[in-house]
Amino acid sequence: MTVSYTLEVADARFAGFSKLLFRWKGSIYKLLYKEFIVFCLLYSAISIVYRCSLNETQQTLFEKTALYCEQFSNFIPMSFVLGFYVTQAFSRWWGQYTSFPLPDNLMMVVSGNVHGVDERGRLLRRTLMRYANLSSVLILRSISTRVRRRFPTLDHIVQAGFMTEKEQKHLDHLYSDFNKYWMPLTWFSNLAAQAREEGRVKDDIALRLLMDELNKYRAKCSMLFHYDWISIPLVYTQVVTVAVYSYFAFCLIGRQFLNPKHKYLGHSLDLYIPVFTLLQFFFYAGWLKVGELIINPFGEDDDDFETNQLIDRNIQVSMLAVDDMHQNLPLLEKDKLIGEESSDASIQSPVVNRYLPVNVWPPSKLKRSNKVKLLCFPGKEANAGDEETHCKTPIESDVQFVQEGDGIGQTSAKEHDAKLDTTNVA
Repeated sequence: MTVSYTLEVADARFAGFSKLLFRWKGSIYKLLYKEFIVFCLLYSAISIVYRCSLNETQQTLFEKTALYCEQFSNFIPMSFVLGFYVTQAFSRWWGQYTSFPLPDNLMMVVSGNVHGVDERGRLLRRTLMRYANLSSVLILRSISTRVRRRFPTLDHIVQAGFMTEKEQKHLDHLYSDFNKYWMPLTWFSNLAAQAREEGRVKDDIALRLLMDELNKYRAKCSMLFHYDWISIPLVYTQVVTVAVYSYFAFCLIGRQFLNPKHKYLGHSLDLYIPVFTLLQFFFYAGWLKVGELIINPFGEDDDDFETNQLIDRNIQVSMLAVDDMHQNLPLLEKDKLIGEESSDASIQSPVVNRYLPVNVWPPSKLKRSNKVKLLCFPGKEANAGDEETHCKTPIESDVQFVQEGDGIGQTSAKEHDAKLDTTNVA
């Protein structure tokens, strides 16, 4: 999983990021140290050969070659090529993260709209969410090496409980040249339609809500499939790689310290360690490594997505939401924040010409109330000048709205009932 460090830098302080420089897991040091060691060894070998093994004529030829490499190596547009590539790779990395299918919205809709506390209703809800999670397992198994190692065959998925043996036979019986991740989602839609026929889903609006959330879930699975199918063009990856490695291949010769006696421009000092060349290699090669790391976050690097943990989390919260927590509510009781005048405070706002929700009173209490004049509108979009048409009785509407500044607290219960009768006659 991506190495998290935000808690350590929650507060801005002096040298706040410095403590992060000494971490090894997920660091650039762990990612780059092999290439860095190879570059240092090659540079040292060339320097030793130049100083100890070449005669004067050969040294002169080497020095001219080094000056030539130093002059023309800067023609390689390193910053532009690497910057654009890493930007595209990061956009792709973030898109893959946001495309990861999470069942949270879907399980809320299933729990709230697939009714029934009997065994049949329980199995319907559990099976619907199991199909959704099975779809994500199938797509992740095809793109993530961690999931592939955990589920090398469909039999392992059956053993893990994401699929039954009969469902596996149905899946194997249906032939397709492409990934079959969409088949469990088709089972989901058919089972939801069957639940509607049985009356477990109360109306077509609830069924439509189920289908809408299912399609959003399917779209994310489809995006992961396409991210794995369509990569950043290979030619651009090759251009970036060749540019970086060729540049530092020329630096192995062009950045050598030449004999100061020959008085070459910029070579008045003879050192053994090219500090700034090593820093440049660390930055540019590290930049390339970042692009290699994030171009596919479904591997086994330190900063890759922990897909197995996400799979376990999704199946656990799905079953809790639609089974253990279904209709399992705590008792309703007054909280500590409630006040004696909380019901009146909602209708005493200074804002005028706005329809504000009023606490719902039982009809019997409402008829005897002489404190509040209620104008019962069907919604906040009701026309303020058309009160007679849009008024409803307390029995017809669960939530009433009042218009402020309209004589609140000045009308008796009899006048209120007479107004309702007049409205019904109209």
